[in-house]
Amino acid sequence: MPRTTEGDGTPVPQRLLAAATRLFADQGYDRTSVQEIVEAAGVTKGALYHYFGSKEDLLHEVYARVLRIQQERLDAFADADEPVEKRVRDAAADVVVTTIDNLDDAMIFFRSMHHLSPEKNKQVRAERRRYHERFRALIEEGQEQGVFTTATPADLVVDYHFGSVHHLSTWYRPDGPLSPQEVADHLADLLLRALRP
Repeated sequence: MPRTTEGDGTPVPQRLLAAATRLFADQGYDRTSVQEIVEAAGVTKGALYHYFGSKEDLLHEVYARVLRIQQERLDAFADADEPVEKRVRDAAADVVVTTIDNLDDAMIFFRSMHHLSPEKNKQVRAERRRYHERFRALIEEGQEQGVFTTATPADLVVDYHFGSVHHLSTWYRPDGPLSPQEVADHLADLLLRALRP
């Protein structure tokens, strides 16, 4: 059985993910070989196949780990004992910040998702749908309370916000004039303005 950590104490799965993320971002998923990943991570191919069944599993995990973080955070915002408008604003801003914090992962994923097998693709869509449905439920809660307008269907509101989020990797620059939090605040405020009756 492969060792779980290497010389610097970083767990092997994390090292593999870090190496894969860097390589996928720099040269593309399809142009990155398993050999390059294991060399960059300083582990054997056996270690990669022990933790991840394939290069495709690595690609899936690059995205899944960000989605897991975002889902946990959304659940915490949604369950908070706050007015619905504050919960929506907090969740809407948070998904922007966490996406910017993991911009490479998001960019890799949207650029390479078509390389996933139909069944992995389905799995990812289901995971993302769960996130979007939780967010939509918050919008619907606000609409039922009369805090948000019902003029726009909740589905469309969710697509509108996440369309912006999914395109962050095409235009956001860390050295640009706005911090991640400032971008998040602008997008969350835009969403809330669109929702006010």
